[in-house]
Amino acid sequence: MAAFLLGAVLLIVQPQIVPSRLAINSKAETTSQSVQRELLKKTSQKNDFKENIHSNGSRQQLPQTIIIGVRKGGTRALLEMLSLHPDIAAAESEVHFFDWEDHYRNGLQWYINQMPFSYPHQITVEKTPAYFTSPKVPERVYNMNQSMRLLLILRDPSERVLSDYTQVFYNHMQKHKPYPSIEQFLVKDGELNVDYKAINRSLYYIHMQNWLKYFPLDRIHIVDGDKLIKDPFPEIEKVERFLKLSPQINASNFYFNKTKGFYCLRDSGRERCLHESKGRAHPHVDTRLLEKLHEYFHEPNKKFFELVGRTFDWH
Repeated sequence: MAAFLLGAVLLIVQPQIVPSRLAINSKAETTSQSVQRELLKKTSQKNDFKENIHSNGSRQQLPQTIIIGVRKGGTRALLEMLSLHPDIAAAESEVHFFDWEDHYRNGLQWYINQMPFSYPHQITVEKTPAYFTSPKVPERVYNMNQSMRLLLILRDPSERVLSDYTQVFYNHMQKHKPYPSIEQFLVKDGELNVDYKAINRSLYYIHMQNWLKYFPLDRIHIVDGDKLIKDPFPEIEKVERFLKLSPQINASNFYFNKTKGFYCLRDSGRERCLHESKGRAHPHVDTRLLEKLHEYFHEPNKKFFELVGRTFDWH
């Protein structure tokens, strides 16, 4: 009888066993998870999802490929060259869906509405260079599509810094606004200003580590931006293979424009070049300052090469 009473008491005071999944779900969720759940909720019900179908059979769909960066690395040139392929449908402007909160909160339906109309056999592509350096973007892209194929175009980090400055400089000039010299950004207290945003954007290994947390390296194709400028066809051939496209783009689709100083495109007899804002001359920088910039990027570049198992012809 005593044993029976002892067992009953133990049964009463024994804590209830809660499934581990419920325990995890009881924890406070991060803002990112909450936003993602809300985004999926907006598109999970068929009644809330509008399929924009054209009378010719084309429709707007989520991209299967995204050009994630890098800024001033040649993303526009890459997109224009890739658009020569008949099986590519490219969004015309940078969408900034995953990195701008106001856009992301609109949900996937809004994102789809920004895409071009495409046929079932075509791959929809969008490019937003800011994605690569935004810490929150890799997880958001992964949550949308774990099998996404990503294109990343990189160039010499030092050259990218100068090009970054040049773009902002000309934007101010067009608005008749003064803008400091590049030395005022690159130098602080007599030393290289490593806090300059343009320099941080060129620390490729830091940003690449973030992407590799969600996507394996075989899902990210790195385009050599320096080689794309000098000889575009071999680089585009590699992109075709990565996207599993039939080889449709040929060397004859590219011709060197001596006046502009870079390659232009030829498609079905029609010739076109990139916007005049591309290929602008960089500002003159003191040789010693350039050497400091090259020296600073030496170790970060080495880390990046080890991370991706590949080297590039950078300073």
